[in-house]
Amino acid sequence: MNYTYLLINLAVIFFPLVLSFDKKVHFFSKWKFVLPSILITGLVFLIWDVLFTKLNVWSFNPDYLIGINLLGLPLEEILFFLTVPYACVFIYECLNAYFPKNDLQKYSLALSNLFLGLCVAILFFGYNRWYTLINFGFLFMVLAYVEYVNVAFRFMYKFYRAYLVSLIPFYIVNGFLTSIPVVMYNDKQNLGFRVGTIPFEDHFYLMGLLLMNIYLYEVFKSKGGKSQA
Repeated sequence: MNYTYLLINLAVIFFPLVLSFDKKVHFFSKWKFVLPSILITGLVFLIWDVLFTKLNVWSFNPDYLIGINLLGLPLEEILFFLTVPYACVFIYECLNAYFPKNDLQKYSLALSNLFLGLCVAILFFGYNRWYTLINFGFLFMVLAYVEYVNVAFRFMYKFYRAYLVSLIPFYIVNGFLTSIPVVMYNDKQNLGFRVGTIPFEDHFYLMGLLLMNIYLYEVFKSKGGKSQA
């Protein structure tokens, strides 16, 4: 069906958008911080996406697309970088509002070090595959910067909780995209290991995408709070 990828995008954002007016979370009041975060991160990932499409790291099945292309990418793929980050930042804010107590705080640095070590190990073995190289290289740089360079914002314990919860819709959405398939991966450019039909790298692609969005969101929110003081 030509509307498959578009419908998946709409399904991803529907409930987060409707529930943005929840009285406790009041997410709509934070749109001025969310939207620039999504747009800046989306631009970075779109450049990456255009490059990977040209290098045949992945491709898109025209049977499930409406046929509108921009910069060589299906319109639905561009919308993906709006709908998925919005939904994930919404999850992040909901968890913070409804469950302010977070026991991950004392383990967040250890988790970050674990993921940094994992990035180094995978880069050592997979440096000759485009998806593996760029994906884990990007995650390493962003994670190291957030955790060890710009230490003004201590939010990683909240980030890891949101990431874990976001994996639930991730498996549903990405499961559809990779099993139909809407998005087709060239296994010569990744590790060739999949969880079901989902490439192993996709889990950390989500982590990098979510981390950059939430970092920028926290930065803009902090600056917005100071300007109102």
